[in-house]
Amino acid sequence: MSLPQRLRHACALLVFSCGVCLLCTQTQAQTQAQELQIFTEDWPPISFGSGSKAEGMAVDVVHAMQAHMGSNQPIQVVPWARGYKALLEEPNTLLFTVGRSEEREKLMVLLGPIAISTTSLYTRKGNAARLYSMGDEIQKLKVGAYRSSIFADTARKKGFQNIEQAPTPQIIANMLLAKRFDLWVEGSLVVSSVLKDIGHTADDVEKVKVLDSLELYLAFSTSTSAATIKAWEDALRWLKKEGHFARIHQKWLPNESPPMAVIRLDPPGKP
Repeated sequence: MSLPQRLRHACALLVFSCGVCLLCTQTQAQTQAQELQIFTEDWPPISFGSGSKAEGMAVDVVHAMQAHMGSNQPIQVVPWARGYKALLEEPNTLLFTVGRSEEREKLMVLLGPIAISTTSLYTRKGNAARLYSMGDEIQKLKVGAYRSSIFADTARKKGFQNIEQAPTPQIIANMLLAKRFDLWVEGSLVVSSVLKDIGHTADDVEKVKVLDSLELYLAFSTSTSAATIKAWEDALRWLKKEGHFARIHQKWLPNESPPMAVIRLDPPGKP
């Protein structure tokens, strides 16, 4: 074989080897992403179970990110407390959506925001003015909250100590309407859907006051590999840059502005 032929042969082998390495790298990244167990909660319209499937605004976002990465890992709809426990204790876990707080920034990797809500106090129609006029005395009243949720945590931080919790927001909403208590703390984005689930409408309640703003994120367990989280981060950046995220957000939350920034928050010590 002449020298030019040997050089062409060597170059061809080099190109082939690079292609194989690139394919292996892409396959490895997809495999890493597929190793995640993915949980969400029944919190319409952000996420909810529909038969054997998960649906909702955040579910559509996650599905679009998975499609971009070439992943098809199933999304499991579970009680919030179960999903949150898995996020804190089990490896390679993704839970969504999770409200951002200083405490949670130390416990998990947060990627988003996926939506922005407010944490607000609600009461039965006709009661809001009376309750608001109580001033700080309102903090002595019992508040209903979704168990282990950031809404219960926020109410407690704002001075409400008598908090009754239940496994789902639908149960809490029913308890409010049955006059078990006068205050319900919940995220503003889901109140209408929760009430619809139990046969009521948003007109059956009134907002008493806003306690805090709330950014909603995807949350990864701290043991999740940096490469896997980076793949999800790149997918979210692509989704927002190409306009797909805004269209999904508009479909489910037509009266809200989509958050277009991409923020990744790693806990202290996360490599």
